[in-house]
Amino acid sequence: MKDLSSEKRYADFFLEIKQRIKEAQYVALKAVNKELIMLYWDIGKRIVEQQESHRWGKAIVENLAKDLQKEYPGIRGFSAQNLWYMRQFYLRYKEKTKLQPMVGEISWAKNLIIMGKSKDDLETEFYLKMTRKFGWTKDVLTHQIESKSYEKYLLNQTNFDKTVPKKYQDQAALAVKDEYTFDFLEMSDEHSEKDLEASLMEKIRRFLTEMGGYFCYLGNQYRLEIDDKEYFIDLLLYHRKLKCLVAIELKIGEFLPEFAGKMQFYLSLLDNKVKLEDENASIGIIICKSKNRTVVEYALKEVKKPIGVSTYKITSELPKQLSKLLPSKEEIIRKLRVLE
Repeated sequence: MKDLSSEKRYADFFLEIKQRIKEAQYVALKAVNKELIMLYWDIGKRIVEQQESHRWGKAIVENLAKDLQKEYPGIRGFSAQNLWYMRQFYLRYKEKTKLQPMVGEISWAKNLIIMGKSKDDLETEFYLKMTRKFGWTKDVLTHQIESKSYEKYLLNQTNFDKTVPKKYQDQAALAVKDEYTFDFLEMSDEHSEKDLEASLMEKIRRFLTEMGGYFCYLGNQYRLEIDDKEYFIDLLLYHRKLKCLVAIELKIGEFLPEFAGKMQFYLSLLDNKVKLEDENASIGIIICKSKNRTVVEYALKEVKKPIGVSTYKITSELPKQLSKLLPSKEEIIRKLRVLE
């Protein structure tokens, strides 16, 4: 007769060793990446120094690339184009002491994407931190930059400063964008709320990526019951960092003040009937086709439950009129501290 307890102990032991190997591989990869970034930094620095000292022009890069490729034929990364990137990388960050430690924590390819697409140091800091924090792939990072995630994070409208415990406020604000881009749905402008929900469910992985990090899907048309009456939340998610339920209502029209009252009702039901004892209070996100920012401010002013109001669009352009609403540099710096 087999000793099942012994087999179980061995299976657990094997999983433990397997996990330890994965952890060691991850640490090793991080170390290798950091060394590679330092190497590229040093090469870029030396190219700049030699050009300044000897008044060498572009030929130094072309010659160096040719000789390095001849010397190390099996090693990639020493093309003339990549050497120019190394030079640009050094010049970009040589006086940015705050950003320098961050660049070594993500891959070279992702550094190039951020370096090529970010407009200033604060935007660069945001994408460096977000890429590290959520492990964004190159494709996800590119999508987040092209869909203006930085601006949408800064512009979001919530009442979290009054309804969420202080220690969670910044993290909660990070969980809500001012606008979501659903260009992956390939939908026309004419669609119903049912069509929108169904399309999001068909591409749930892309939807969760657009929502941001730490979200888990729990269900759609989530049923709640009170006094023999049924109510349904369009989408129910869970936020691992905030440890709370997140109710999402989808609206294909403009935001109306009564939407906030309905969401507050849903959140009360979730907190009383679904939330576990060790979880934090539920939050709600109302995603509409459009909104008047002043109307949203008044609608949320007296609401006691934490609610954010966002919009969605099928394309990735940020409306130009929102640029003037971006917060001050000091406020942006404060908001970025949550990504540490």
